[in-house]
Amino acid sequence: MNDGRYDVVVVGGGIVGLATARALLDRYPDLRVALLEKEDALARHQTGHNSGVLHAGIYYRPGSVRARLCVEGVRLMREFCAASGVPIAPTGKVIVAVAPEEVPRLRDLLARGRANGVPGLEHIGPERLREIEPHAAAVEAIYSPHTASLSFAAVADALATDVRRRGATVVTGARVTAVRRLPDGLVVHAGGREIAARYLVTCAGLYADVVARLAGARVGVRILPFRGEYYVLRPQRRDLVRGLIYPVPDPALPFLGVHLTRMVDGRVEAGPNAVLALAREGYAWNRLHPGELLGTLGYAGFWRLARRYWRTGVDEVARSLSKAAFARALRRLVPDLRADDLERGGAGVRAQAVAPDGTLVDDFHIVSSERAIHVLNAPSPAATASLAIGRYLAAEAGRAFGLAGAS
Repeated sequence: MNDGRYDVVVVGGGIVGLATARALLDRYPDLRVALLEKEDALARHQTGHNSGVLHAGIYYRPGSVRARLCVEGVRLMREFCAASGVPIAPTGKVIVAVAPEEVPRLRDLLARGRANGVPGLEHIGPERLREIEPHAAAVEAIYSPHTASLSFAAVADALATDVRRRGATVVTGARVTAVRRLPDGLVVHAGGREIAARYLVTCAGLYADVVARLAGARVGVRILPFRGEYYVLRPQRRDLVRGLIYPVPDPALPFLGVHLTRMVDGRVEAGPNAVLALAREGYAWNRLHPGELLGTLGYAGFWRLARRYWRTGVDEVARSLSKAAFARALRRLVPDLRADDLERGGAGVRAQAVAPDGTLVDDFHIVSSERAIHVLNAPSPAATASLAIGRYLAAEAGRAFGLAGAS
């Protein structure tokens, strides 16, 4: 890699880190940029283990950073995929209220989506629902025709090609272990290398708080890992689902509930649930990292969160351990679905920032330290919004770091 000093080092080779590197080079073409990824390949974690949904922006509080960047991000993602040859499947999506008590929350969601500028939303009844999803059940529903499916891993590959073409250095196998400050910059210790830079942007996902602390940031939250487990429908039963079928979510939680998703390759995924992982990269129950688990159990915010939502947690664990329980949750959406229609799929781990009082941080959360900017919370729809997040961070870097051409 370049023996000289870089202008900006970006930590994290997921879709947000890659989008940030691209946006920096788009805004400042002469910038010397290095991107560091701890794994031996890019997009190994949240980017490569999600449900592949291009969200429209329905769920998020109007005026929040998440709402604004999601709607902008959809537009940018469609443009990028069209230019890069990454396929997008126009699946559409329904959010179904299956009981009368869910209808007020459904209508609140519709108002949110419209306030956020989501195009084409329809408030529909059972007859219109049967036209769109013949096997779904609801008393009322929202139809989002512009929600779609794609592979964010394929997007990450295209972004990596683009940032390399623009002159960025991409280094894999480069886990950050320390950040040392210099009078006019910093040195990042990663993968046995010392990489000098003027400035730092961290997009470290499941280790966002760890890396930010290494760089001297006052973090104020802790990342808790929640595993989401998936089933897939047997090929013979994929006709139960045409597009995406979601429940009305609990507004107190950042998770959307188990749902059914037709993927860009034609498979239909069912899930995910949300259970506390025993390691930050704990993709299965037997993946245990004692130090990380002790860190979670020693955090006061975890216990305050657990006291508040223990019943929900018990239900999620039951769905993790029992296919029948998982199928029951799905049958609320599609009554014809049975447990033997399901086969075990993969799993992902979501990085969720939790405050010391047990509050789940419900927006993108970005903080600064000396010569550095840190993405501390980037939950769904971060993949959808990634190109917009990258632009946002590039603009923030321009102002905070005084980069040439910043406005």
